Amino acid sequence: MALRQKANQLSGSPNLSALSSGGGINIQSVRVKSIILDQNSLGFSSRGEWASLGGIFWSDINAPTPTGDINNDNFALPLFPNQKNFPLLEEIVYIIALPNTGIGESTSAVQYYYFQPINLWNSIHHNGYPPFIDSTLPESQQKDYQQVDGGSVRKVTDGSTEIKLGNTFKEKLDIKSLLPYEGDIIYEGRWGNSIRFGSTVLRPNTSNLWSTVGEDGDPIIIIRNGQHDDGRDPWVPQLEDINKDQTSIYLTSNQKIPIEVSSKNYTSYKIKPQSPSEYQGKQVIINSDRLLFNTKVDSILLSSQKTISLNARESVNIDAPQTIVQSPDIRLGDLNATEPIILGETFLTDLSSLLKNIILLSQALQTPIGTPVPNVPNANIPIPAVRVEASAQDMINRIEKYKSKISKTK
Repeated sequence: MALRQKANQLSGSPNLSALSSGGGINIQSVRVKSIILDQNSLGFSSRGEWASLGGIFWSDINAPTPTGDINNDNFALPLFPNQKNFPLLEEIVYIIALPNTGIGESTSAVQYYYFQPINLWNSIHHNGYPPFIDSTLPESQQKDYQQVDGGSVRKVTDGSTEIKLGNTFKEKLDIKSLLPYEGDIIYEGRWGNSIRFGSTVLRPNTSNLWSTVGEDGDPIIIIRNGQHDDGRDPWVPQLEDINKDQTSIYLTSNQKIPIEVSSKNYTSYKIKPQSPSEYQGKQVIINSDRLLFNTKVDSILLSSQKTISLNARESVNIDAPQTIVQSPDIRLGDLNATEPIILGETFLTDLSSLLKNIILLSQALQTPIGTPVPNVPNANIPIPAVRVEASAQDMINRIEKYKSKISKTK
């Protein structure tokens, strides 16, 4: 009930005459003047607090107002509940009047909802347009907007557009769109992050890195966070590059991805695995400056039909209270290691017994024959001598049992 009461504060009294024509509901284009993103945003308390999240204040596109000039009645919520594309200040959106939470009491209870920003500049970064072409703007920017009004494509070359797009949003003029191919479905953020639902295109007008083999239509998903600098003008779209983009995840079907891995040392293999850049088939590739896998409750399980390769330029480190390796054949130091590891406890127990008897014999031998009685053998020698012989013979008999049948080194 409390949430409904908060939500009811959102509806206000929309001027339906602005959105209706001949009894039908029309869509109207408006300019975004403010947006509620947290509890510190303008209108948060008066518009239902958290129930107003994502709501915008707008002005009529035909009657632009300066930034900061807010009409409290001109308020709209996002139209779609599970897909949000929050606009920036001075971007253009469409609004429509539709039922609100008071529909159970009155069928005429409505409020404004807005669609995502229109693609004014065909830019993934922002599509803001100043309410007025300010005469104080740099001449190059005034010319930018005037050329656009005349049908040209806007190409900012002086480093900024001088439009206030928000309190924290900082414009980056080098953010590029992705170049599409036939049938692609692409989702792009404002900062060079994207998801491409694409496919192999064997004979495209512009070649890409994932279409060198396979067949047209082989599916691929490319997730990229942070585009690369290709040295071209910012309004020229680019393609993903797994070796240059900041972070990438590729889900392939029948592609060959030319990834440049940090280490290619497979000397531990009798039959080396296929090079990552040459493998063609279904695989998941993750590439970034650092990868972290962490579990808070249970385990990390690595399971492979063939092998698991740990490959590093510097070292492979294992730090744990206990390390268990269960395998019928363990090679240490080299693929062709043949020298069995000694079973330490068994060997050291027998060696300790032998050494104790050697010590007793050595002590007895320190007293010469005929001492203290001339020409009479030392009676202390025979017993430790027999023990040394028995211990030595026992170790010889057990020599094969000291060798590990599993672990071998070189």
